[in-house]
Amino acid sequence: MKPYRSLLFVPGHKPDWADKGVRAGAHALILDLEDAVPSGAKDEARTATAGTLERLAGGPTGLVVRVNPLETELFGKDVAAVVRPGLTALLLPKVYSRDDVLAYDALVTAAEIERGLPRGTVGLIPSLETARSLTNVDEIASAPRVVSLMAAAAKDADISREVGFTWSPGGLETLYLRSKVVLAARSAGLEHIVLGLWQELRDLDGLRVFARANRDLGFGGQVVIHPSHVGPVNETYTPDAAELDRLRRLVVAYEGGARTGQGAVMFEGEHIDLAHAQRARSVLAVAGHNEEE
Repeated sequence: MKPYRSLLFVPGHKPDWADKGVRAGAHALILDLEDAVPSGAKDEARTATAGTLERLAGGPTGLVVRVNPLETELFGKDVAAVVRPGLTALLLPKVYSRDDVLAYDALVTAAEIERGLPRGTVGLIPSLETARSLTNVDEIASAPRVVSLMAAAAKDADISREVGFTWSPGGLETLYLRSKVVLAARSAGLEHIVLGLWQELRDLDGLRVFARANRDLGFGGQVVIHPSHVGPVNETYTPDAAELDRLRRLVVAYEGGARTGQGAVMFEGEHIDLAHAQRARSVLAVAGHNEEE
């Protein structure tokens, strides 16, 4: 999956909100068929979401759909409606184990065949919002089609009720849970994972602090619920010009040493080697991609 820094939730039955999200600069939209859609509007939301996917396909904004849970009768209808050209991935709620992901994989494969899409076109993003999913995060992260993970740490949400923690702006109570997701993702080869979400709509300073802490922990982006959060999140998860320039110099210094047979060199007072250069190249590659976007 592309390195989306901001992923904005949009109710599936409100296509004009999707346009607002694009104008706000969201790197990806999450067109929601689950919690944001009243039970009586599910059919309308599927139709509207299919139209939004068709309309925005091929543009710079990633298009993700949050479907209804696997155990509901709604999921099959969701997949049939939205697996089509332009869909980047499905956000999977209430995932408990690798077996759940395998079931999603089979259903999505059938939908891809029906639509004439190559198998594997649509990625899967498990939402880790239950105690069981976090316990099984290693096996979930390595399951077929998984292109990213969404770690849940929101105030008064499913994960806080299940685990029993009391939310705080500093996030100490979820540090272990978030760190566990980062380690599982890296072990499975997932470079770009996201976190959700900051619910204090007017506290943009708090949002920036929260985003910066999670960027430093290893997350590459964040799910947001309001267009006003897109800008601060994009800014926070993007290295500034000074940092990018330092990383470019680091790579040049390492490569210069490597050409003369040195495995490690001194760079601006620091001891660096291949690992530092590889990390710098990774950050520069992501930054370069987003500059192109």
